[in-house]
Amino acid sequence: MTVTPSLVAQFAPTGVLRASLNMGNPVLAHSRTSSEKPAGVSIDLARALARELGIQAEFLQFPTAAKSVEALGNGSADVGFMAIDPLRADRIQFTAAYVQIEGAYLVRKDSTIVSNDEVDKAGTVIVVGAGSAYALYLARAIKNATLLQVPTSEAVVAGMLEGGHPVAAGVRQQLEADAKRLAGVRVLDGRFMVINQAMAMPKDRSADAHAYLADFVERMKRSGFVADGLKRHGIEGARVAE
Repeated sequence: MTVTPSLVAQFAPTGVLRASLNMGNPVLAHSRTSSEKPAGVSIDLARALARELGIQAEFLQFPTAAKSVEALGNGSADVGFMAIDPLRADRIQFTAAYVQIEGAYLVRKDSTIVSNDEVDKAGTVIVVGAGSAYALYLARAIKNATLLQVPTSEAVVAGMLEGGHPVAAGVRQQLEADAKRLAGVRVLDGRFMVINQAMAMPKDRSADAHAYLADFVERMKRSGFVADGLKRHGIEGARVAE
């Protein structure tokens, strides 16, 4: 698709590409190898898109996915990087996924819970990050346990330990980092969901703009740009979506 002034105006009505970042995501908006801030595969993608459009990228950094989604929904951001979820689709439109990560559970080392199947029981409290994709999913999937929301995904393990609760849920990479940092906790094997991370834009942007963004994501996957970005930033445990 040809880049035209009208297409650029759909992407960047203010003249710059305002990219909404969820800084609570350890896979997309962080780097283990770069000292630059912000840095990560989502930042790389935003800059690559801005270059194609012939404009500059501006990064809006938020502590949670919910606030990042809100920025897209109210039009204060032009593109974002977030998990696909039907509850978000009333305000924003997604591309196909470009990265897949796992949702996992963390428990105390002495917990009697040894598998994901044992979590959803009456009386079990699962600590989740408010507005996160995995919290939205668990709100639909959990039938017997109780979800307890804390402000950010980075706070779920602290909330679990401080509150005396049995389970924390989150992105596997974040939980594994917490387990290395803290004594007395372990991450359960397996996953309770695959989190499909996509690019997104406000729903009121044109069909042509959305088609361009969808094509951009597919090209970035096919070319190896996404895979190279994950490797370059030292991100493990995530895979390029097919």
